[in-house]
Amino acid sequence: MRDQATPAQATQLSADDASWLPAVTVNMAGEMTRSDLVMDRRAATRAFAGAALSGAALLDPLEGWLQPSLAPQPNADHRGRRIGMSDVRQLEGTARAFRAWDHQYGGGLRRKAVVGQLNEVAGHLESRQAPEVERGLFRVMAFLGGTAATIAWDSGLQRPAQSYYLLALRAAHAAGDAAFGANVLAGMARQMLYRDRPQDALELVHLAQKGARRAGPRLQSMLHTREAWAYAAMERAAAFQRATAEAVDALANAGSQADPYWITYFDEAELAGVTGGRLLDMARKEPKQHAARAADSIRQALAHRGPDEAGRSHALDTIGLAECHFLMGDIAGAVDHTRRAVEAAAFTQSSRVRTQLGQLYPYTVGKGASRPMAEARTMIRELLAT
Repeated sequence: MRDQATPAQATQLSADDASWLPAVTVNMAGEMTRSDLVMDRRAATRAFAGAALSGAALLDPLEGWLQPSLAPQPNADHRGRRIGMSDVRQLEGTARAFRAWDHQYGGGLRRKAVVGQLNEVAGHLESRQAPEVERGLFRVMAFLGGTAATIAWDSGLQRPAQSYYLLALRAAHAAGDAAFGANVLAGMARQMLYRDRPQDALELVHLAQKGARRAGPRLQSMLHTREAWAYAAMERAAAFQRATAEAVDALANAGSQADPYWITYFDEAELAGVTGGRLLDMARKEPKQHAARAADSIRQALAHRGPDEAGRSHALDTIGLAECHFLMGDIAGAVDHTRRAVEAAAFTQSSRVRTQLGQLYPYTVGKGASRPMAEARTMIRELLAT
């Protein structure tokens, strides 16, 4: 019986271990998920306390991602049962369903369900499986780990989010799936950007690009937007424009080719929304130069995707558009979009959406005592109180 480790200890193990052996990944997954599932809220708060890794402590151990994946070693443990590829496909279907739910609604209501499914996959890998089944299970582990990380991050749980990102990256490496590994690194870069660590984010994006040179144009485009995001955060406007242009060119080459399901969300609407968000970041310091362009880009995103297929993104875009109007001095337009933003936010469980909405609240203070402004202010306050 293995000693159990807390998720925080698992994070440290994943950062310090440089072997990238598949057996190490399985051990990490089993210990991390078992301890995560049995902890109550108070214990989880203690285990998840502290900041996520950054700088050299995060980046240096990830160099192992660039090494060739190692074939899993035969496992003499006969516990559990051997499964077939049909079972793997069913598990992958479950992973897809969890990812789609998170993309549409956001929030952490199903985090434990994802962790439980991840624990089951780790259990299958602890028993001897056929090589193709084992590789497929590692791929499913990577998918589930990435979703668990995104849900945790979207719920404000930075430490466990990074734990599951690191697990997902190692699982993708064991599966030989460089493209999904690059996608995981992009998620880790986004986490660093929200933590105001743009240089770390840029390093992670470059690591992703180097490790997945044969990535399809849709994934390449998404990675360029992460690069552009880092440049925007560093106030490097020219580099931002260059990386954004590269993202547009790459996406134009995507055409109708088949892509992995986890990257199909990245389309013209997503590119417009991400670009608009970065222009909005820069508009907070230079509103006259960037606010109108940010609004145009966000409107393009809203015109091509609605709340039914991407509720969280729709809410974030609407919040961003309201802020653009405040920055442009269009108070009537700002109030109208603020009301729409609150209505959109009410349909998500995303902590990130509520955080962004809270950042919109100060714009409604001291802008006059009109009834529409007061109503918008009250709507924000009431939603945030729920």
